[in-house]
Amino acid sequence: MIGLGGIAASAAAATFAWQMWFATAPAPAQLEYLPPNVPLRVAEAQTAPPSPVTVDGNHVRFDFSSETVGAPPRSFVPVVGNWIVGIDGDNRVLVVDGRKWQEGQPAAGIADRARSIYGERYAEFLDSVTAFAYYPYAVATGIDDFREGEISLRFKAIDGRVDQGLGILFDLQPNGNYLTVRANALENNLVLWKVEKGERTSVKWVRNVPTATGQWHDLRVVIKGTKFDCYLDGKLYLTDTLAHPASGRIGVWSKADSVVYVDDFTVQRAP
Repeated sequence: MIGLGGIAASAAAATFAWQMWFATAPAPAQLEYLPPNVPLRVAEAQTAPPSPVTVDGNHVRFDFSSETVGAPPRSFVPVVGNWIVGIDGDNRVLVVDGRKWQEGQPAAGIADRARSIYGERYAEFLDSVTAFAYYPYAVATGIDDFREGEISLRFKAIDGRVDQGLGILFDLQPNGNYLTVRANALENNLVLWKVEKGERTSVKWVRNVPTATGQWHDLRVVIKGTKFDCYLDGKLYLTDTLAHPASGRIGVWSKADSVVYVDDFTVQRAP
């Protein structure tokens, strides 16, 4: 028989284990992706015009080189979570920092941000975001309706006890529904998800996908009609048939307490 002391010790051990593996890690006093003398500029970029992107016909590339370090991005619209422009070495990158983010918390100034995405149709989108702010994501500016072609980016997972996930979001609709394919450096897998009314459902899983923390990786999707292929570091890992042809906005997606750097978000529309 286990005495009261043994029960208490077991409960304490279980609580400690939960805190170690599932509790969100506290954010450090100095965010490592910002130089010590650069403060967070939360409001500075909210009404600024989008930063320039490289455009060549149907080819668009976001490299964040003209963005303001410490401010929200201008080339992407943060919808849910904490998205900031940071520094990796001497390179400017987009950073999602989930350590301070709480589930259910849209990005600051979400009403104006929703209006910047959908204009007068923003109300339906805003209702969805405020009701289902479960996963951090940011929407690329200037790409109103992506249907076919390629979307790629580079990412580097930095931190996260619960998750170190980063994905490509696509098929974002005015009602807030979307699809996303994401890699996770803690789980070494690729997953294609659909999100409808805030509920996330897996479409297809691929396990044993090497995704080391602290290293840059290339994530790329190719969409042609309903045919969907996903590559990580140049290798085809996931292929599927979508339930319907993709359309709508695109962007970047994350989860929980992930801290991930993003660069070279590139879109090649089919001619």
